[in-house]
Parts: sequence; structure tokens; C-alpha cells
Amino acid sequence: MASAQTDGNGSQMSERPRTRIGGGLWRQALYRVLRSKSAILGLALITAFIAVAVFAPWIAPFRPGDNSWLDQVRPGQYPGPSAEHWLGIDPQGRDVFSRLVYGTRQSLLIGVVSVLLGGSVGVTLGILAGAFGGWVDAIVMRIVDIMLAVPSLLMAIAVAAVLGPSLTSVMVAIAVTSVPIFARLLRGQMLGQRASDYVLAARAAGLRRSTIIFSHVLPNSVTPVLVQGTLYLSIAIIDAAGLAFLGLSSPDPSTPEWGRMLTDAQDALATAPLLAMAPGAAIVLAALGFTLLGEQMREALDPKYHR
Repeated sequence: MASAQTDGNGSQMSERPRTRIGGGLWRQALYRVLRSKSAILGLALITAFIAVAVFAPWIAPFRPGDNSWLDQVRPGQYPGPSAEHWLGIDPQGRDVFSRLVYGTRQSLLIGVVSVLLGGSVGVTLGILAGAFGGWVDAIVMRIVDIMLAVPSLLMAIAVAAVLGPSLTSVMVAIAVTSVPIFARLLRGQMLGQRASDYVLAARAAGLRRSTIIFSHVLPNSVTPVLVQGTLYLSIAIIDAAGLAFLGLSSPDPSTPEWGRMLTDAQDALATAPLLAMAPGAAIVLAALGFTLLGEQMREALDPKYHR
């Protein structure tokens, strides 16, 4: 929409356009996110890692478990980058670049599955506490408080150790640590929405409690949970690498994981630091991508950040 201005003599000056954002909440949020350089950077990093994970068989020159170059490895000496092996060869005689590429699949899979699993359980508990209140809310919140009393990494290690080394145990362990976060967040949002004017009007109109909860309160409370899920993906990737570094992931040594690559490179840090720097950089960049996008989504969807 444009507005016309006049000068002191009453003549019409050139029109000056006004910027206006139309659409609903999500359309406005998308507009704000796409205007943020940090969000664009985060989205570009995430897109790059997803593309690498999807096209790993075509990007990696070798299979991740292929150790055909073990005869080139000497004690304390590991072949560095070359035209054939871009990031060198690890102590087990495997191509580091190929393992790094295939490791993207494992890390993203663990992060996404663990967040979906933990978010589903946490959202269910949050709905129970926020919808019913009273003794249901008290029981659910006491369970959540007990879970929060234990440091998340320590709880993840304990759960993974009890379940045994495997990718599934890592996913479950990380999911368990995320349950109280999603539960408390959704419960707080729903309690705040229950005191809103539109809820009071719906009750006065005679709508059923279930209709008010699932048709009005829950849709207006779930946005911060979605943002938290994006942010927690970065934590899940870091925790997955930490559990793999401790030997709590897949027992198969040929499984390509960024955390396992760090473990394999421990004895080679002095002579071949690139073996640890490559997976470490991948972990940092993946976590950075989800963090940047999640932070900008929170600012775009939270009215407190709007001018």
C-alpha cells in the first residue's frame, strides 16, 4: 500500500511504499526467518547435512567399513590427505572421508528419532498435566521433577548402559532426557492459555472440555514445543556423539558414527589430528545449524521479540 504526501504549496509529492506483512502467524514467522542471515546460515547447514545423508552412497568414494588400506598404517604413522583419500586413513585402515559422510546418516537419524520419541512422550504428559490439572498435574509434575533432578547426560549414560550398547539404546537414552523438557514447556503454555478470554468465552458457550482443550488450547500452545524440538536436535546430536565416544552406541566397530570416529582417533591425536578434527567439525556445524534456525524461529514466533 502506498501513501501520497504534499509539500507546503499543496502539490502532491512522490508516493512512498509501505511494507506490510500479511497472512497468519506462520506466514509472518516465515517472513521474519527468511530475513535473518543467521537463520539462512542455519538452514543452509541443515540442508547440506541432509543432502549428504541422503546421497551418501554417491558422495563417499568407498564403503565406510572397507579397511583395504590397513597395510599402509604403521604404529604412530597414518597416511594423511591425498588425491584418493581426501581426509586420510584412520588407524583401522579405512577412508576417513567416507566414514564422515556415512556418519551423517547415523547422527541425523539418532537426533531426529530421539527428539520425536521424547517429544511424543513429553507432549502426552504435558497435555495430561495442562488439561486436567489437580492431582493429575501434581503426579505428572513430580515425575518430571524427579527426572530433572538427575543431570541429563548422566541419565542418558545410565539408560544406555542398562539397555546395552546399540543405536536403539542411544535413541531411547536421549529421548528419556528430553521428556521432562517438552512436558514442562507444554504444560506451562496450556495453563497460560486456560486463563485466556477465548477459553472463558468457549466455556460460557457450553463447549465440551475436550473440545476446548484439543481445538483451542492445544493448537495455541504447541508452537513453543516445535521450536524447542528444533533446538533440542543440536543437543541430541552432541549427546549421541558423547555416548558413542564412551562406547555405548553400536558394538559393531565398522558402524560409521562421528562419536566413534573421535574414539578411534584418540591414539592418533599427536601425529594425525585431522582424524579427530574432521568429525569434531561436523558435530559443531550440525549443532550450530539447528541452533541458529531454532533461535530465529523462537524470535519469529514469540511476540516479545517483535518490534
